[in-house]
Amino acid sequence: MRALIRRLCADGVACALPVVVGKGRPMIFRAWSLGTKMAARVWDIPVPAEGVPVSPDLLLVPFVGFDRRRYRLGYGGGFYDRTLAAADPRPRTIGIGFASCEVPTIHPQPHDIPLDTIVTECGELGA
Repeated sequence: MRALIRRLCADGVACALPVVVGKGRPMIFRAWSLGTKMAARVWDIPVPAEGVPVSPDLLLVPFVGFDRRRYRLGYGGGFYDRTLAAADPRPRTIGIGFASCEVPTIHPQPHDIPLDTIVTECGELGA
């Protein structure tokens, strides 16, 4: 996904990266471009070190699993679900991952939010 974001940014698309601001809280997004000063945060993941929050209209969302109903299994923190639940307006969401991560069901919980589209190396699964 890193190469895709660099390409989009180089093509003039305004890009932002997620920033975890606290356990159990929605993430914020900060503008990012090549050369943005970064700082290691939660799990030593580099994020833009400073900047005001921005509201993306499209999110590329990583997953470790997904099902045909477009529910995703993330990395266990629930950050994207909380972020999407709090977003107004809600951004369009595209899950990015590998086709081999598909499972029959994620067994979604009431707080889980399906993505608008799933994209893998084998194609797209949309609404």
